[in-house]
Amino acid sequence: MQLPVTLNDEVHHEFSNRNEPLPPLMIEQFILPFELEEIDDMTEYIACFRIPETHDFHAVVIWRAGLMDYSYNMLTFTKKGELIDKRAIAGTFYDGQNLTQSVAIIDEDWEILITSGQSTNGKTYDPTTSRVTKMELLPEGQIIDIDN
Repeated sequence: MQLPVTLNDEVHHEFSNRNEPLPPLMIEQFILPFELEEIDDMTEYIACFRIPETHDFHAVVIWRAGLMDYSYNMLTFTKKGELIDKRAIAGTFYDGQNLTQSVAIIDEDWEILITSGQSTNGKTYDPTTSRVTKMELLPEGQIIDIDN
């Protein structure tokens, strides 16, 4: 995958068509131990891509589909497979009243620009809820927030 890449609510279909499904053992060893939220039998994971040229670590982006909660997550691992960091960087979440959507752009310098917004009752978009956040993937594999 070449950067920049944009992660929105549509692009996971492209990754699903292009990439092999994640083996259950890989999900069990490298994803489930680090899940903070409860998962069920309906939770689905799709391999998206690796961040290129991470010489001292691995950085991958996966899509996680749960009940009313879809997210792109970046996970970083040492060469031995130990988790360094994990962050949700884009997705869609519905809490019963508000629909929150986030889109992320990962650029060539490993900066992640995230734009988020909400609609009330799933209908009316409220521009006052829009916000932009920045993150950066560091050469050691940590994912940090950058002050705007």
